Order: sequence, then C-alpha cells, then structure tokens
Amino acid sequence: MSLPDPTGPAAEPAAPRDPSLRETIGMLLASSRGYWLVNLVNFADGVAYFGVLALTTLFMERNVGLSTEWATASVSLFTGAVTVFMAVGGGTVSDRLGVRRALSLSLLIALLGRVLLTLSPGAGAGALVPLVAALALLVTAFGEGVLQPALYAGVKEYTEPRTAAVGYAVLYSIMNLGIVAGEALSPLVRERWASAVEGLSVEDHPAAGISGAFWFFAAVTAATLLANVLFFTRRVEARDRLVREAPAPVAGAGGLLARLRALPILEARFQFFIFVLLPVRTLFAHQWLTMPHYVIRAFPPEVGARWEWVNGLNPLIIVVFVPLIALVTRRRRVVDMMIVGTAVSAAATFLLVPSPSLPLLVAYFVVFSLGEAVWSSRFYEYVADLAPANRVGIYMGIAGIPWFLAKSVTGLYSGWMLERFVPAEGTQRPGALWLAYGLFALASPLGLLLARRWLLAARAPAA
Repeated sequence: MSLPDPTGPAAEPAAPRDPSLRETIGMLLASSRGYWLVNLVNFADGVAYFGVLALTTLFMERNVGLSTEWATASVSLFTGAVTVFMAVGGGTVSDRLGVRRALSLSLLIALLGRVLLTLSPGAGAGALVPLVAALALLVTAFGEGVLQPALYAGVKEYTEPRTAAVGYAVLYSIMNLGIVAGEALSPLVRERWASAVEGLSVEDHPAAGISGAFWFFAAVTAATLLANVLFFTRRVEARDRLVREAPAPVAGAGGLLARLRALPILEARFQFFIFVLLPVRTLFAHQWLTMPHYVIRAFPPEVGARWEWVNGLNPLIIVVFVPLIALVTRRRRVVDMMIVGTAVSAAATFLLVPSPSLPLLVAYFVVFSLGEAVWSSRFYEYVADLAPANRVGIYMGIAGIPWFLAKSVTGLYSGWMLERFVPAEGTQRPGALWLAYGLFALASPLGLLLARRWLLAARAPAA
C-alpha cells in the first residue's frame, strides 16, 4: 500500500499573503529604472505645468490684456481642453506609442506650447496677442493630454500588482513634490526677472515677473525631454516592463460596439461614482482660477507678491500624506475613503468665510489638502484597476470627463464672481463667495453617503 503523494492533486497551493507595510515600501523602492524614469517626468511636469498654471490667469490679464472674466474663462477652457485631449486622443496615443515614446512626444509638444505662450505678448497688436496665447494654450493642452495617461499607464506597466496601489500614491505624491518645488522657486524667479528686466518691484506690483517664471518652466520641460530621450531607452523599456498584454485587435462594427459596451462609463455605478465628484472638484479649479486674484486683491501686497508659497502648502502636504494614508488605508473601501476625504475638503472652504486672514488661509490649505490626501490617489487606482493594461490611457480619459466639466465650467463664472464679490476696487465680500462654493462642494460627500450601500453592492473596486 503506497502512501499518498503530498504533492499530488489534493495539495492546494497556499494563497499568497499580502506584503507588510515595510515589505511594500521596500519592494517599491527597489522598483525598476523604468518606474523611476516615469516619475522623473512626473516630477518635472509637476514643476512646469502647475507652476505655469498658478500664474496663467494673472498672465492672461496683465500680459495678454484680457479682462478678469476672460482671463479666468480662457484658463478654464485650457484645463478643460487637457481633459478633452486625454479622453478623445491622448489616452489612445499613449496606448499606441507606448509609455516611453508617448512621454517624449508629449514633453516636446508641451515645450513648444510653453515657449509660444511666453512669447505671445510680443506677437503684435490688437487681437493677435490673445489669438497667439490661445493657440499656445491649445498646443500645451494636447501635450498634457498625452502625458497624463502615459504616466498612469507607466505605473501599471512598471510595477507589480502587490505594489501597484502604493505605486499610484507615490506617483501622485511625486507630482505634488514637483509642485512644491515649482511654487517655492517661482516667486524668487519672478522677483529677479521683475527687477532686472521689467524694472519693477514685486512688492509694489505683485503680478510682475511672470514672463521670467514662464521661461524657467519652459527650461525645466526642455531638460526633462532631454533626460527622457537619453535615459529611457528601448533597452530599459524591454528589460523593465512587467505588463505585456497584446494590443486590442482592430475589429469591425461589431467589435467596436462590443468594446464600447465594455467601457465602465456605461455602467451606472461607475457613472455615478465619477460624476458625483464634480462639485468638490470645482474647489481644485478655484486654486488657479480664483485664488490668485483673491489673495492679491484681499490681502496685503507682501502676501500677494509671494502667493505661490501659500499655494505650495497643498502639494507639500500631499507629498507627505498621500503615500502614508494609502499605506494605512490600502484595505479600506474606496467609497468610504471618498466620503471622508471629500467631506473634509468641502468643509475646509468654510474657513474662508470670515474676513480675510492669513492664518485662516493657511488653515484652509492644510485642511483641504488633508481631505485631498484621503481620496485623490485611490480614485485613480480604482480606474486603473478596472482597465486592461493596454487600455489604461483610454479608461483614464473617460474617468476625466467630470473633471473636464469641473475645470471648463468653473472658469465661466469664477471671473464674474470675483468681480462681484472681490473686485480690485470697491467693497469686497469674499465670505459670501466662499460660502457659496463650500455649500456646492458639500454635494459630493452627501451624494456618496446617500448612495453608499448601492455603490458597495457592486464588486469592491480596490478594497
């Protein structure tokens, strides 16, 4: 009589255990060169994109010559165009070219747009200057529309599943580290440019020196493009890429319809999940549409001259807390994290209702950022988790549709609201402005809370 073979069919393989926090961090730090080169581009784009964005409404008003209403509207349409390009072409370009080539292409296009924007005030007279500036913003928007999906696709392709959740959080955190660096350097560059080139003092003219800052951010983009071409080679791509799924086959009408039906945007819970975030997302748009004018108009000149430093508190907090919170809450339901995070972010707005105060302004950025740290990266993790590896860009573009609405619509009324409640001259009532924005933002956590049981009835998206 023979003994049973312990290696036979009856032996069930042990389920792989989840790595501990220390193991997860160690695995991520040991990630491939490809992953960290993706994050190099991510960091530099955080410096350049958000550094320019923080000053664009002021640039369009002071240097291009638009009114406050048109300045905010143009920037809102620009940020909306970034999302449009992500949805209708940027994600597809990223998926077809691959992460390495898509990053180089997007950096080149963004560089051209930033140089053209900086040069636009000297384009001529009359309507020519706004037209050149608008073209520059459109070109930059397309470059960013390719870049953003490529970055998230890079995380999926260059990290293993056990570290993916923290990998997305680190990506988001490193982007914000870039924003911190850009916001820290921007006032110093503006001050030097204003003094040396424009013959002005930023203490007397808080919006001076913007062209110098734009040239600096264009130089950052150029250096990043060069580094990506030199170091992110085909050899690195072939060696480090972990996810290798075949491209989706080209199909006829039936195949196209089948792929459309498979998209998450057609699923009711996914639709609700991404669109319910629209109210709280408008607060992000106000960071570059409303905050620059609000700080310059409602606070002393010395605060307005260096408002980027105040704005830099947001990414500084994100750098620290997004990875930390992602590690601690990686087994929590995405829905629950969204409820808590959006509620904190929306509630922060009410700190701006009293009379303008620098401590309250700082407190607003701190509380708002902590709320953002709770839910921001988990949302992108949820979307990328749904997507096949060769379609991450398309899924990211689809999930960005509500973000497009928040960015593009907010600027259509933010300038009007500024002129009514925080005019450059006359009686100011900023408390009423922020009260209205805070109440609207509360619709997001309330909507998620009311729909929680229905949302949880679906398969857990990234619990």
